[in-house]
Amino acid sequence: MEEVLDTYALPYDPEYPVVCLDEKSVQLLDHVREPLPPVPGYPARVDHEYKRCGTVNLFIEFEPLTGQRSVTVTERRTSQEYAARLQALDRRYPEAKKIRLIQDQLSTHSPAALYDTLPAEEANRLRKRFEWIYTPKHASWLNMAELEFSALQRQCLNRRIPTLERLRDEVETWVNAREQAGIT
Repeated sequence: MEEVLDTYALPYDPEYPVVCLDEKSVQLLDHVREPLPPVPGYPARVDHEYKRCGTVNLFIEFEPLTGQRSVTVTERRTSQEYAARLQALDRRYPEAKKIRLIQDQLSTHSPAALYDTLPAEEANRLRKRFEWIYTPKHASWLNMAELEFSALQRQCLNRRIPTLERLRDEVETWVNAREQAGIT
């Protein structure tokens, strides 16, 4: 726990950015019956029955000292998607000497995921590019990406979203609104 807290206490250094990464599974849901809109004296009415349209995965990367965030919607949660997110972080911070990566201990959140997916040379290069900082096993709440997920859940995902494309649009709108508001 101290390693995570000590990392958060460091001053901003563009050569060693601190990035919190997490992922979450989300159900795609649709209405069986269209909701009735509100009318004077009556709130909107939504039937409790819903249609399940599958699941998708959300990856969030959040840099607490700058407030920069990125949310990526993927169809699956595998080592390949995780490795792709680390490659994206590598490209986002080309001048960084090392990227401090705070994450939980999910089985795919390890250098092994890179070797499962990428050529050994590239996997080794990326492994060295990150400083791997794990939250304690029962304290993933120390990851500030969890706070971003909580806000995303309350402000965007707390309704039925039926398709992957619609979810991507909604999440992009949410990210842009938080960026414009300067929420860190």
